[in-house]
Amino acid sequence: MAKALFILSVVLLILTSCQEEKNKNKDLMTETEKKETKETIIQTNKHLVKEYAQKIKAYSKRRGWNLTESETGLFYEIIKKGDGIKAEAGMVITLNYKLSLLDGQLCYSSDSLGPKKFKIGMGGVEPGLEEGVLLLKEGDKARFIMPPYMAWGVLGDDKKIPPFSIIVYYVEVLKLSDAF
Repeated sequence: MAKALFILSVVLLILTSCQEEKNKNKDLMTETEKKETKETIIQTNKHLVKEYAQKIKAYSKRRGWNLTESETGLFYEIIKKGDGIKAEAGMVITLNYKLSLLDGQLCYSSDSLGPKKFKIGMGGVEPGLEEGVLLLKEGDKARFIMPPYMAWGVLGDDKKIPPFSIIVYYVEVLKLSDAF
């Protein structure tokens, strides 16, 4: 009986060792696959960023707009310069706005929803809007065109903005203050 237990123990040890070696090789393959997948995702995202920029530039050119592109991919133009204070992170901003898609479909506006009010730098709005308002002063009017990664991303807003949408914002800074 002891001899049988010893043989069974040796067999189980060998099987377990082989299984561990197999799992190690599987993990090595998984790491290689992870690297390849990561590189594919990076290349795909780079391609999409270029594609969005080309669409925005073509759209802007058709309309005769003189947009500037930020390092992050936000396109903007200050249409009318105000003479108020400059926006800074932490300030509360109140905007009149119109948000539409590239096809001209109006999604949201202050005409129907009232002015948009938020604390700059605290989130809760599109990243492109956060970045864009920091370029403005009280009284400025501007247009921002945001690729999906600066706007509503791969999901859209589940209401009026479809997935992967480039959006156009027209904004007018009504007020900048330190508190709500």
